[in-house]
This record gives sequence, structure tokens and C-alpha cells, in this order.
Amino acid sequence: MEDYKREFIEFMIDCQVLKFGDFVTKSGRKTPFFVNTGFYRTGAQLRKLGEYYARAIHDHFGLAFDVLFGPAYKGIPLTVATTIAISEHYGKEIRYCSNRKEIKDHGDKGILLGSPIQDGDQVVIIEDVTTAGTSIQETLPIIKAQGDVKPVGLVVSVDRMERGQGEKSALKEIEERYGLKTTAIVTMEEVVEHLYQRPYQGKVIIDDALKAAIDAYYEQYGVKQGGDLHE
Repeated sequence: MEDYKREFIEFMIDCQVLKFGDFVTKSGRKTPFFVNTGFYRTGAQLRKLGEYYARAIHDHFGLAFDVLFGPAYKGIPLTVATTIAISEHYGKEIRYCSNRKEIKDHGDKGILLGSPIQDGDQVVIIEDVTTAGTSIQETLPIIKAQGDVKPVGLVVSVDRMERGQGEKSALKEIEERYGLKTTAIVTMEEVVEHLYQRPYQGKVIIDDALKAAIDAYYEQYGVKQGGDLHE
């Protein structure tokens, strides 16, 4: 595992973004872990977050695209922080764009804010986390409605490594259904690998009991072949 991934896992814990306990995801699944990027709340945190996203995008997609699109609302600061990081660290100017929840009919009109999406643009979508792949169904029609544009990739902070609508992982389903490349800064497998029985700031975060709860979750919702954390 690359060092920046280990740093990112600890960064999420420091920011209280990655939590363990009893939660319910957007798709209705009861889960022993939860990722909430709404807890990135300071300028320093957003700067670092943008750098981690930029690294993942650079390493997996390259930078030969035009627009980074972040769905409202959490995607808005993600696009801004990441395009800044790409500019600072890679010298590439990527335009940022997000959608509004409601179409604005005065002033800066329309459903988009930031850069318009133009014919011929290649677009990478940035999200916080994908569980069952439901949010991408709302995002793609917005992007494609802007003209002759090509969505080429989706990047999330954490790949939860669980099934989407069928038996394949949510990210794999997105790749096959929409023709998008997908990647994550880290996977839950990497999170467990880094934290299981390993003290961080004087505390073991994933002990045997929590590991058993995570394994049980993946027994129910994990990809059955090659995707389970307990295999």
C-alpha cells in the first residue's frame, strides 16, 4: 500500500470522517462503518483532501480531461479543492463544475455553477463515497444534457467494496453500465489492513470484535467472489 493511502486513512480518522459503530447508509444498509465527508470543515483539511483526490485522479486517469464535476452538495467543495490541488501540484488547469438542486432563473441562470460544460468536453465525476451506485443515476443525465460531452471517470474517496444493484461491486457495475472508469483514494480492504490490531494515537481502532462486525457486513453485502474483506 502506498504511503499516501496510509496517510489518508489516518487523515480521515483525525477529521472524524471515518467512523465505526452502528449506521445506516443512503441505500438503507445497516453498516458498522461510515464515511461522512461533511466533517472536512477547515481550509487546511480541504487543502489536504484535494491533494489526495488529485493524486488518485492523476495516478488512475491521467489529466487529459477538461472538467471535474461534483454533484451538489458535498461535491461542490470537492471539485474546488481538487482542481486547486491539480493546478498547484501538476500544473494543469481543470475547470470545475457542480449542479444546483434547483434551477436558478435569474442572474447566473441554469442548473450548473462554476464552469459551463461544453461540446467536446471530457468530464471526470468526483464523489465522497459510493455504496450502491444510486447517486450516479442522478448525476449522468445532468452532465449529458449539457451537450456532446463524454463522462470518462468517477473518483470517490473510499470504495466500500460492496454489491451494487446485483452481484458485482457498485463501482464495477458503474463501469460496465455507463462506460466509466472508476477509482478510489482507498478501499475498505486497505482501511482494514492498515487499522486492524494496529494502534493509532494510542488506541486500536479495529479490534477483533469490530473486524467480526465488518466481516459479517461483507458476508451480507460484499461481492461474493474476490471482493470480501474476510477472505
